[in-house]
Amino acid sequence: MVFQILLAAAGLVVLTFAADHLVLGSSRLAERIRISPVVVGVVVIGLGTSAPEFLVSGVAAARGDTDLAVGNIAGSNILNLTLILGVAALAGSVVVTSQVIRREVPLAVGAVVLFAFLAWAGLSPVTGAVLAAAGAGVVLLLLRWASQGRGNQELADDAVEFTHANATVDVPVTLSRLPGWFEPVRAILGLAGVLAGAQLLVANASAIATDLGVPQVIIGFTLVALGTSLPELVTTVQAQRRGESDLVVGNLFGSNLFNSLIGGAVVGFASGSASPGKAAVALSVAMILTAGLAWALLGRGLILTRVEAVALLAAYALTMPLLLSA
Repeated sequence: MVFQILLAAAGLVVLTFAADHLVLGSSRLAERIRISPVVVGVVVIGLGTSAPEFLVSGVAAARGDTDLAVGNIAGSNILNLTLILGVAALAGSVVVTSQVIRREVPLAVGAVVLFAFLAWAGLSPVTGAVLAAAGAGVVLLLLRWASQGRGNQELADDAVEFTHANATVDVPVTLSRLPGWFEPVRAILGLAGVLAGAQLLVANASAIATDLGVPQVIIGFTLVALGTSLPELVTTVQAQRRGESDLVVGNLFGSNLFNSLIGGAVVGFASGSASPGKAAVALSVAMILTAGLAWALLGRGLILTRVEAVALLAAYALTMPLLLSA
């Protein structure tokens, strides 16, 4: 048991650092081939930062651990808008613009609702195709908004700033001195590391659940979801310290958007028709209610105070007994 816990932790470490290099390498490669910074910001960075969630869930579903796969996505969706958003609001008031509340946030909540209903019905190749089509439509819509909106230049600047920053653990060479082949290799090795870390984490998390006699969905909802959401937590805390509240909200709701549509599609295709991934009614309801709660609190005055942060943290604490009783 102790050995399996250590291996799961090792998988989580590999996953976290490999995802960092996957996103950075992909972003720099996109910049080198002259892809618009807006496209890099919405697609490459947006999808890349959610890669740990849907790759872990995809590996789990392909192994037949569909409960763990669904639990990971559902747990990440709930955790993002309760625990992580609550921690950010405890550090300081989260203030957002009306444009974010009118456009991106409802889109993300709609994606969570769609995923919740389809996960309750069963994630199969058919429902996976529905989620994939919705995901493609959402990406096109986000790109259209980004290219037309007033935040276009800000998004482009954020993408450029990200691509010129270093990874958490990086090579001690300046960006200008790196050879041209380095970033594609970084991206490929990052992807390989994410897949290896996901396999290590899922295999040992599944074994831990079996040894403890705990349902896989519980392990996915807690241990795995918390681990794969660590990048969002770090990004959120850093953005909140810089006073970039819109980035905090956009990152968390955006993560739920991609988790639900792209992650759900990956689980559906990997599960197959014979053993579709399913979420219990309580878990689906919890996803919808927590997303609605975060939306309502933010939309009430375009600000999230410390009192409301406590309400979000309490909502996260209440989801566990709800799940256990399902």
